[in-house]
Amino acid sequence: MLIGYARPNTEDLDCQKQMEQLKSTGCTEVYIEEHSSPKKREQLHRLLERAESGDKIVVARLYTLADSTRHLVELMELLSSKNITFLSILEDIDTDSGKTYPFKTILHSLAEFQSDAISEKTRAGLSAAKEKGAVSGRPRKPDENVKKAIEMYESKQYSLAAIKEKTGISKSTLYRYLEN
Repeated sequence: MLIGYARPNTEDLDCQKQMEQLKSTGCTEVYIEEHSSPKKREQLHRLLERAESGDKIVVARLYTLADSTRHLVELMELLSSKNITFLSILEDIDTDSGKTYPFKTILHSLAEFQSDAISEKTRAGLSAAKEKGAVSGRPRKPDENVKKAIEMYESKQYSLAAIKEKTGISKSTLYRYLEN
């Protein structure tokens, strides 16, 4: 039996894209996580408990199944011990016994997987920080210092070094504000 597994990610929060891919491969049953967190993956645990020898687990991409290379290796060993095969659609990885992969393809897929894992965790962290009100990027200079620096510059009585020393506003920052 083909069994699909989907998990929300920043590009597919409702798992609709993944569902389309899984249905197009012929999955008769699909387990969908309610969240993207690596913790409490209840649907993955249910899937692993119910899958039987001869079944094939299908995911849209490797990162859907595992959160790290170590986690991926552990899951692959578990599937192998239960005689369950695995298909990742994006990476075109199929562990069915008749399939073989060149080492270069495996390395490329693992590198992409690691990159996906890092990117997804970074996006999730930035999104969570933004929800808490954190502002990303370099902090803006206080308006008072900028106004003072502009006044000093326009008075033509101070050098750029003196303006920077008194206000903390660099030459490039000052010019950027003068252009606006």
